[in-house]
Amino acid sequence: MTTAKLPDGPRTPGFVQGLQIMVARTRTWRGWHEKYGSAFVVSVPRFGSAVVLSDPAEVKALFTAPTDQVDTIEVNLGEFLGPGSLFSLKGDQHRKQRKLLTPPFHGRRLAVYEQLIEEEAIREMATWPHGREFPTMDSMSRITLNVILRAVFGAEGAEFDQLRTLLPKLVLIGSALAALPVPRGFLGSYGPWARFARYRREYDEIVARLIERTAADPGLADRNDVLAMMIQSRYEDGSPMTRGHISDELLTLLTAGHETTATTLAWTVERLRRHPELLRRLVAEVDAGGSELREATLVEVQRVRPVIDFTARKICAESFELGRWTLPRGQTVFVSIRGMHDSAELFPNPRAFDPDRFLGVRPNTWTWIPFGGGARRCIGASFATMELNVVLRTLLRDFTLETTDAPEERTHFRGVALVPAKKGRAIVRRRTARPDVGADGEAATGSARRGGAAARSAEVTA
Repeated sequence: MTTAKLPDGPRTPGFVQGLQIMVARTRTWRGWHEKYGSAFVVSVPRFGSAVVLSDPAEVKALFTAPTDQVDTIEVNLGEFLGPGSLFSLKGDQHRKQRKLLTPPFHGRRLAVYEQLIEEEAIREMATWPHGREFPTMDSMSRITLNVILRAVFGAEGAEFDQLRTLLPKLVLIGSALAALPVPRGFLGSYGPWARFARYRREYDEIVARLIERTAADPGLADRNDVLAMMIQSRYEDGSPMTRGHISDELLTLLTAGHETTATTLAWTVERLRRHPELLRRLVAEVDAGGSELREATLVEVQRVRPVIDFTARKICAESFELGRWTLPRGQTVFVSIRGMHDSAELFPNPRAFDPDRFLGVRPNTWTWIPFGGGARRCIGASFATMELNVVLRTLLRDFTLETTDAPEERTHFRGVALVPAKKGRAIVRRRTARPDVGADGEAATGSARRGGAAARSAEVTA
């Protein structure tokens, strides 16, 4: 039998390590990276013993390994999103389902969503207070939730209003349960798991009605929304997606498709307010119709403030040679997004917020990984990149964002995502009205086309 070869790591009990992560997550991970380097072993609640990696060559080898050797871990968001979610599926099932879901979020189809995104940004930003500080994150969440609802379902209605109310509650309690080892029977019918189950049943009932209505639509073949495409899609053997899988995948898109993007937008506001010269350059660029610095800025925001700080895999082979290490079957492996993005070898002066490092340079697939990598890289990465670009463009074009010398907002861990502790507070003032934007903030016809063609994606390919 092959002998396992694992890196060193902290020797404190697992519950102590878990407590350290809960109390001071970013500082704890950074401390371990500084002490043990690009590979170490931790032992934390829910995951047990895990090898943590941040060496690009080892990460690439892990991400590109065949699924019969390396696949997803059991403890993941599929527990909340359902057995038909991409988070739950493994191997060939995952490959087939991903193939069906990829077309709506790639290539020329992205241009279809640009006007929709700008419309929602303008609508929400019209409610922003003038000259008074407010937290932007809740507002950004409304923008991104409305965008994904319209992209997924194509139209509004009573069910939309129900989902707008339900989904934030579902995300909040699901995130808390994902982070904390709460027993399923805790407090019985009054406990958090029971409440989550009630929310999930309500969601399934709403979406079942939408699925049946869409399937019966005589104009189904002409629709561009994601649900219509799911219903019409077929696996390689000609069979359709089951209603259960559609429901689970829709929940995956609706939850993962808005919360992380909204958080990145809030972090972008937080960063720009503390970098006045960069902000000045961005405003000048948007007025000139450019986008290169804006795209570089969004890449850098995701490097210094990743919303998710690790992704995970599990070894399925009897043993797996990974660079310096020999990992046994069943070994959990964390890829430290924070560790890679903080590396001075990969990013000189890594703690500095410096978008110029990405001007004219595409981020490397195996060192800049806010969307993960390999076969399980976020399927909506291109969509999210475009959405970030369009929302930031709209903000810079229509508003003056006041700078501040206040201390930077600390990172708060909210179950799954790392969010600004004060929700990205901002003070804005509307810029002088332009011909295509009225005083009420509503866009005139064609406003989404100003600023050039569809926002160029900063996507990295896996």
